[in-house]
This record gives sequence, C-alpha cells and structure tokens, in this order.
Amino acid sequence: MKIYSATYALSGVRAEQYPIAGLPEIALVGRSNVGKSSLTNALLARKSLARTSSQPGKTQTANFYLVNESFFIVDLPGYGYAKASKSDRARFSNIVGDYLESREELRLVLQVVDLRHPPTALDQEMFQYLRALDVPRLVIANKLDKLKRGEIERQRKVILAALPGLSPEQLVLFSAETKQGVSELWSRVDVVLD
Repeated sequence: MKIYSATYALSGVRAEQYPIAGLPEIALVGRSNVGKSSLTNALLARKSLARTSSQPGKTQTANFYLVNESFFIVDLPGYGYAKASKSDRARFSNIVGDYLESREELRLVLQVVDLRHPPTALDQEMFQYLRALDVPRLVIANKLDKLKRGEIERQRKVILAALPGLSPEQLVLFSAETKQGVSELWSRVDVVLD
C-alpha cells in the first residue's frame, strides 16, 4: 500500500468520542512498551506521528490516525503496565475492551508481541479474548532487529506454540526500527480493506 497521507485525527476513551465517519479501522493491541506506537510510525512512514516513549504506559487513550483519507489505524492503550495504579490499569483495560467489543468499523486487530520473549500470560489472555470475539486478527512479532538470525526461527516457533490456534499465516515478523515486515503487513491489511 502506498501511503500518501497519514494524520492524527483524535483521541478518546469512550465510544461517543470516536470518529463517526464509518471508515474501516485497524486496531493495535499489546503490552505496554512492546512498540505499538513505533509500529504505527513505521507502517505510516512517519518518524513521530504516534508519540513514543521509553517509559511504558505512554498511550492512555484510543488514538486514531487517518490514513489515505480512507481508513483509521487505532493505537490502543497497552496492557500490563505494572507501575500504573490499579484504577488506571482498569481504565486502560475498559477502553480496550469497550472498543474491541463495540466498534462496527473494526476490520482487523494487530496484536503486537515482543519476538525476543515468549508471549506473557497477558498476551495469551488477549489472544484468547480476540479469538472469542471472532474478530480478524494478526499477531505482529515486533523487535525482529534485536535477534540474531539463528534465534529468529526458534522464537517464531515459541510464539506459535504459546498461542494455540495461531496459524503461521497469521504471524508477521516485524521490526519498527528497520521497517522489515512493513510490506508483508500491508499486503495482509489490504486484504481486509478491499
């Protein structure tokens, strides 16, 4: 896909604050600091459209980015941020759950995991939750650039084993740093947008 325009549209925490344009939406979910915002920037070929931080928990709202004036990428708050208060974690969880369960515009969920580590219990819970919602989904194993070539296949198998029901076709290896996997991911996204 050629990106000719990508702009921040709005942020919200409740359905009534979300866009009413009726355009298709691609949502990103994942643990705090797994690289969802960096992945958004890599996909959209922008350096700092989505705000990134080395500190977990930067994304605290559903952030909508309008792409090519025809669909939205939605960067959702991360899960598992241990330093957030219990009430903040519950609020982030509610934003994600409410969005995923209520958005008719949702066409695809990209669950971002860290390729360097086995999926956490929270990653596994989110994967099963998305399966139960029966929403089209891909797992994006980010931080590919951090692994040596010999480690990549082993870690790919670890992720497939840890997420029962995930087919190899639903797993995309990705590096927000080097942009490896961008064209493959766009080819998968194109299918759901057509």
